[in-house]
Amino acid sequence: MKCPIERRPYPPGEHGRGRIRESEYLLQLREEAEGASHLRRAREQFRNVYAEANRQGGITGENLLRSSRQRLDNVVYRAGLGRQPGPGRQFVRHGHVNVNGRRVTISSYQVRKDDVVDVREKSRSMIVVRTTSTTIDRSVPPWLEKSGEGLVATVRDLPLREHIDVPVRESLIVELYSK
Repeated sequence: MKCPIERRPYPPGEHGRGRIRESEYLLQLREEAEGASHLRRAREQFRNVYAEANRQGGITGENLLRSSRQRLDNVVYRAGLGRQPGPGRQFVRHGHVNVNGRRVTISSYQVRKDDVVDVREKSRSMIVVRTTSTTIDRSVPPWLEKSGEGLVATVRDLPLREHIDVPVRESLIVELYSK
């Protein structure tokens, strides 16, 4: 199902097509909605993520996108330990993942540089884990390193903007929230 704005980018009604004006604020609101949907967050959660990114040093827009890539469920998906982001989140929630040797069940856990994410020893014999690790041929991003039969991923570095493939203009989101 497509977004209603993409399907019909004008207001409803008989006079809808000639009525809309593309203001800067409208573009910012649309970009914020787009960013929240790409990062799978509600707008309220997205605002909290922005506030945290704004507190960090550096470029706020890049921090915003970087924090979404540093989530544990996203690292599990990007490393090829999960088929899709949803099953990757479920994989974490059910306790099949260790971070630095400790079991973590919080999918929003923020991994840091040099963290080691691996599948727990008990979970390695599961059919889903074996088929996913052998059949998924997804390229691992440059900030992750995969080893140990594909069941261990090390966060070598924090993701840079060029490694994040989200088609969002984060500068518009920063402008919207900084008002």
